[in-house]
Parts: sequence; C-alpha cells; structure tokens
Amino acid sequence: MINHTSSHHAVEKKSLYDSIGGEHGVQNLVQVFYDLVEQHPEGTKLHLLHLRGNGIAHSRVEQFNFLSGFLGGPKLYVEKHGHSNVRLMHEHVEINSETKDIWLKCMDMAIDQVGINAEIKLKLMANFTTIANALVNRSD
Repeated sequence: MINHTSSHHAVEKKSLYDSIGGEHGVQNLVQVFYDLVEQHPEGTKLHLLHLRGNGIAHSRVEQFNFLSGFLGGPKLYVEKHGHSNVRLMHEHVEINSETKDIWLKCMDMAIDQVGINAEIKLKLMANFTTIANALVNRSD
C-alpha cells in the first residue's frame, strides 16, 4: 500500500514574513528602509514628507506593524487600528508618482542592504509596487 500523505505532498507555502526572517527580518528591513529615508540623498523628499506628517519614528513603528501582517505574519496593524486599508492610512499624505518611485527605490535599496535573496526580492517588490501605485493620490 502506498502512503499518499507523504511529506512532499504536504509542502506548505512559506509566507514572505517567514522568508525574510519573521519578526526580526521585518524589523531589520523597516529600520534599514527608514535609515535610508533619513540619511541617503535618494530619500530626501520622503524624509521631508514624513516631517510634515507624524514623523519617521511613528512611521517606523506603523510600517513594521503593517508589513508584519501584509507579509503573512501577525496582523499587528489590524489589531491596533481595526483595519489595514493602505489608502485610508495614507489619505493625509500627498503622494505623487515621484514620491511613489522614491519610496520604491529606497525599499529596493533596503532589501539589498539586508541581504534578501533575489527570488524573494522579486516577490516583495511586485507586492510593494502594486500597493504603491494604488496610493498615488495626486498628479504634479
């Protein structure tokens, strides 16, 4: 008799959260991303945008909370705020095509700096690009 429930049939799809190192990996990515926003010339316009809003320290916490759930881990943002609607989260922020592209560039650099492999990077950037495109709320 052949056992059809062998382990290769029960392969679980690993979440992006787990693929980048769980809580520590997400925290590291967020910290490197916001370090770039604050210190790298590429991030200057984003840094200024955050200074007009709730600030970088607030954004570090909330991006960690959001990305944890978005990437398949604990839904910390939803637990805290009752939703994870990114358009609602960003309604107070003027986002044009340029700032969207800067955000994506800084995240791309952060992913490289923390050493996430190319296959996972492609999946992350595809997800981030879809969300970022949906957040553009002004043209100028």
